[in-house]
Amino acid sequence: MSAPDLAAVAFAQQIDSPRQSQAASQTREQESLGLLLGFLGVVIFAATLPLTRLAVPSLGPEFLTAARALIAGLIAAGVLLAARRPLPRRQFPRLAVAALCLAAGFPAFSSFAMRTLPAAHGGVIVGVLPLATAVVAALIARERPSLSFWVCAVLGALLVGGFALRQGGGALQWGDGLLLLAIASAALGYTLSGQLSREIPARDVISWIVVLALPLSAPLTFLYRPAEPALVPLFAWGCLAYLGAMSMYLGFFAWNAGMALGGVARVSQTQLAQPFITIGLSALLLGERIDAETVVFAALVVGLVFVGRRQRVTAAR
Repeated sequence: MSAPDLAAVAFAQQIDSPRQSQAASQTREQESLGLLLGFLGVVIFAATLPLTRLAVPSLGPEFLTAARALIAGLIAAGVLLAARRPLPRRQFPRLAVAALCLAAGFPAFSSFAMRTLPAAHGGVIVGVLPLATAVVAALIARERPSLSFWVCAVLGALLVGGFALRQGGGALQWGDGLLLLAIASAALGYTLSGQLSREIPARDVISWIVVLALPLSAPLTFLYRPAEPALVPLFAWGCLAYLGAMSMYLGFFAWNAGMALGGVARVSQTQLAQPFITIGLSALLLGERIDAETVVFAALVVGLVFVGRRQRVTAAR
């Protein structure tokens, strides 16, 4: 190769190297932003069970389930109309399934479970959700977590599962079964919404999910409305407003965007911290006791989240 050719190759390498470095830096920044947005969503979702526990005695699980979906759906309808967003027809089947899971399945099962379970106990059971989401993501979204990633996920699930058993006297309660159904619904819904957020804006995903639920949520809200609305405590209405506007709608803005940027399986690991945020809020809002055992389990799970987020996850292409 002549000297001019060598010089040309060297010049090309000098041009390509900064581009490759810049692309790698942008990828890392996207993953970090995805994890941050995912954690923000987790903090919003962490208040769901304590506030549901507060509101259920006054509003009932049926009305609470339907009304929170109605609130989210009405807000979302306004957003979609203002933005003039057309219905994504190609994604409609997956949006419909996600609506069934996130606007009906999880709220209904968790609301009925909160009739008998403490919010802190429920928060720990829901700690298996990241593992369930990672499993569904591997099957549906075709993500390929590494073995070390799976080890962290399984250990985290075993930790929160053992914690739940200890708190339940060595046995699962009926409400635990309802929460497992809630977890299955949420895992599928989260995976589908995260997958859809790679194809259409995350805002549109959750907006269409709750709008598609309106034909069901609106009549059920009217059917199960309180007989004496004036007698319902103000704090119960406040809980309902949060559950509809934040837990069922705005929280998904951050959550879906985070999964789209950082990958469903990886970002879902941030939910391992959710049970312990929920426990803290349960103590603050409901006066539930937090003992040393809870603190130890929280520290172990947070440690696994710290390790797990650094394991390799190959995204679907």
